[in-house]
Amino acid sequence: MKIKNLIPTLTFALVVLFNTNAFAQDTKMVGGAEMYPTKDIVSNAVNSKDHTALVAAVKAAGLVETLQGDGPFTVFAPTNSAFEKLPEGTVSTLLKKENKEKLQAVLTYHVLAGKYNAKAIVKAIKKGDGKAVFTTVNGSELTAMMDGDTIVLKDTSGNTSTVTISDVNQSNGVIHVVDTVVIPKM
Repeated sequence: MKIKNLIPTLTFALVVLFNTNAFAQDTKMVGGAEMYPTKDIVSNAVNSKDHTALVAAVKAAGLVETLQGDGPFTVFAPTNSAFEKLPEGTVSTLLKKENKEKLQAVLTYHVLAGKYNAKAIVKAIKKGDGKAVFTTVNGSELTAMMDGDTIVLKDTSGNTSTVTISDVNQSNGVIHVVDTVVIPKM
């Protein structure tokens, strides 16, 4: 009789355990912070210590509301060290009010309309015989290819950027962390 009374309790405990594990698997650490799939792109990015330059740029470009919108979006999110690779003075110049349109062009070059997880990008690369060309939100093309098991992006100037963390799911899309800022031809 006591075993029958324990069954509902054990069932509840197992459901909680499996649901907790499923949620934990969807959550990734980026820049020392958990990225919750229930939060939007901006709400997660502001917590990453590795993306303070990106967040400042998104704010300066007036793109916060857009990236908090429904989407879905795929964002290739450059780290602070990616911004540091740019020629000296580039970031400070782009952050000036008079360069807002150029900053928007650079940032929206890192965004695709739609949700493309790593598996979808790799599938497109294989379908394209080693290359997949995506049209970014700014209208320019960005090429994806593989280097072993790693996704590499190539901008219109021939510069490359490596995806270092993929499939950081958001409520309105997905983020892939990249190690280099890609620049569209302007």
